[in-house]
Amino acid sequence: YTILSKVHSDRNVYPSAGVLFVHVLEREYFKGEFPPYPKPGEISNDPITFNTNLMGYPDRPGWLRYIQRTPYSDGVLYGSPTVENVGKPTIIEITAYNRRTFETARHNLIINIMSAEDFPLPYQAEFFIRNMNVEEMLASEVLGDFLGAVKNVWQPERLNAINITSALDRGGRVPLPINDMKEGVYVMVGADVPFSSCLREVENPQNQLRCSQEMEPVITCDKKFRTQFHIDWCKISLVDNTKQVSTFQEVIRGEGILPDGGEYKPPSDTLKSRDYYSDFLITLAVPSAIALVLFLILAYIMCCRREGVCIYYFTFFCRSIQLVHHSAIQKSTKELRDMSKNREIAWPLSTLPVFHPVTGEIVPPLHTDSYDNTSMPLMQTQQ
Repeated sequence: YTILSKVHSDRNVYPSAGVLFVHVLEREYFKGEFPPYPKPGEISNDPITFNTNLMGYPDRPGWLRYIQRTPYSDGVLYGSPTVENVGKPTIIEITAYNRRTFETARHNLIINIMSAEDFPLPYQAEFFIRNMNVEEMLASEVLGDFLGAVKNVWQPERLNAINITSALDRGGRVPLPINDMKEGVYVMVGADVPFSSCLREVENPQNQLRCSQEMEPVITCDKKFRTQFHIDWCKISLVDNTKQVSTFQEVIRGEGILPDGGEYKPPSDTLKSRDYYSDFLITLAVPSAIALVLFLILAYIMCCRREGVCIYYFTFFCRSIQLVHHSAIQKSTKELRDMSKNREIAWPLSTLPVFHPVTGEIVPPLHTDSYDNTSMPLMQTQQ
C-alpha cells in the first residue's frame, strides 16, 4: 500500500504515481554523523531537526510534504506523486542540524517516480479521522490497520492509500492542548469496485438531515472502525470517476483567414458643431444655485436663530428688572430712615447720662441729638 524506506546517503527510492509515498528520516542514523557525546558512557540524545528541499530550489515539490513534531522525534516525508512527474528523477536534499553542537550533515534522496498500471483507481473515498495526527497515521502498522478495516467494509480486489492530509492543511484549527486532543487527518483510498452499501448509507436523506443538524449519522459499519478510528461520517467524500463527464472540448482549427466583413469605411473628417450651453446649465448653474440656497438657509440658522442670541436678550431683560427692583428697595429704605429720625420718642435707658463710678461726675451721652439711632444697638458699651 505504501513505500517505506530508511534514510541513507544518496538513497534511491521508486514510488508509484498516485500511491502514497512515505520516507522516514531517523535520528538514530544521523547521530553517527556528529561528534560523540561529551561524557563517555552516556546515551546521546541530541536534538536534531531536518531541512528538506528540492536540489537547486528553496522548497520541496508541491506534492511532497514534511513533518517533525519535536527535535527528539523522527522526521517524515510523505505525499502522493503525480503523473506529470513520471520518469523525472527528483533529488531532495536532506540537511540534519544538531541543536547541541550546531553541526550539520547532508544527504540526498533520489525519488524515481514510476507509472502505475492500475492507476487511477476509479472509485475513491476520503475519510476524516478525528482521533489521529498525521504522523501517527503515517506509521505503517496504523495505516495497515485502517486499510484492513476499509477492506473488510468495501471488499475490493485492489485497495491503495492515495494520499494523507492533515486537517490543518485543509483550514482546520489547532486543537487545544487538553484531554490529548488531536488535529485530525484526511485519508484518501482508492479501489477497483463500486462503493459498498455501508459507505452509501451516508447519502441517505435521514443521515443528511442528521449531519445538517450536527448529529452523528447512523452507519451500520461504524463499529468496525470505532475500536481504533473515530471517523466523522458527515465529512466522508465518495468520488466515482467512471461517471465523471469530461469537460474538454476539442478545438476546431480553421484556415486562419478572417471572414470577409466588407469594405472598410473610416469616419468622416468633418465633425458637426454642438451647443454646450444646456450642458453648462445642467452641470454648473443648477448645482451652484442649489448650493447658494443651502448656504443662505444655513447662514440664517447659524446667525439669526441661534440659541445664544435668545439667552443674551433674556439675560439683559432680567438684569434690567433686577436693577429696577434694587433701586426701589434703596429708595424705600432711605424714606424709612428719614421718617425714623423725625420721630420724638424717649431715649433708651442705656443712652441716658450716667455717673462715673470713681469721681461721681455725670457722663454725657455717647451720641448727639442728630445721631442716627436707627442702627444703634439697645445696649451701649460702658466705659
